[in-house]
Amino acid sequence: MSVQAEKSPIIQKTDTNNILEVHELKKHFPIKSGLLQKTSGYIKAVDGISFSIKKGETIGLVGESGCGKSTIGRTIIRLYEPTDGQILFKGQDISHLREAELRQSVRKNIQMIFQDPFASLNPRKTLRSILKEPLNVHKKYSGKERDEHVGLLLEKVGLNASFINRYPHEFSGGQRQRIGIARALALHPELIIADEAVSALDVSVQAQIINLMEDLQEEFGLTYIFISHDLSVVRHISDRVGVMYLGNLMELAPKQDLYTEPLHPYTQALLSAVPVPRKKGTTQRERIVLEGDLPSPANPPSGCVFHTRCSAATSECKQIIPKFKEIKKEHYVACHLYN
Repeated sequence: MSVQAEKSPIIQKTDTNNILEVHELKKHFPIKSGLLQKTSGYIKAVDGISFSIKKGETIGLVGESGCGKSTIGRTIIRLYEPTDGQILFKGQDISHLREAELRQSVRKNIQMIFQDPFASLNPRKTLRSILKEPLNVHKKYSGKERDEHVGLLLEKVGLNASFINRYPHEFSGGQRQRIGIARALALHPELIIADEAVSALDVSVQAQIINLMEDLQEEFGLTYIFISHDLSVVRHISDRVGVMYLGNLMELAPKQDLYTEPLHPYTQALLSAVPVPRKKGTTQRERIVLEGDLPSPANPPSGCVFHTRCSAATSECKQIIPKFKEIKKEHYVACHLYN
């Protein structure tokens, strides 16, 4: 049995500079079994995470597959109903708003770019219909103005207006992702959640999409949550980076601090696997190989969830959940080595 450490939240009170605040967010999925499909347990995809984002900032979320990165994004945008915790957008608690209230006050301000640009686009609709759909739903602009707005969106994402009557299968992967970005921009959102937005693309196309997102951020003052398993891509686009493991946030820091001086053993292991060019006179970072497999989120380990794979684990780690603590300015870590 885990002993809960004293709470040490990142956000002590609502900060007017924050566009988004997440307090002890949890998302547990029920496990159904038997003929009557009774709940026999829960998959703890996100298990008590807190962080905040300032307007115009980009926060990256990284970690192994199954760590809960995408679930966080989908819960924030309310595609998933949170199990517990608070989501504050511009000071408003949106954790349990009904669909009508969400559409009126939130949906147009928070948008999402999905991983698979083909699966997220309706194959039966033309580019014109895809980009006009959010405008129709939210009754934004008149008929002629909508066509003009769609043309402007295409220009902003680098697509030719002559493509307007084409279908998704007629575009390349990079072009389809540009369509996804244009659709996300249609309602002039303030926050965009990019869920593995470039992982399905070739490296050269990834760079183009990342540069496009940075240009759009500067032009429109956008705020991003950038979810990825690629530490190199996250380093390029993010201001701060959060490292997740088994539904928990293990470390959160400005990117320069995190990449040059990682504190958590899990972060150190992840970064040791990232290939970097070796400069003359410098030593190569030692590769840290994690032992064992990722535990099941349906039955996470007691104490620190990482202790089963951590070479520095002690008896304390096996029993007590570490506090998520600020070790130095804006650098937070959940590890008994620093408590």
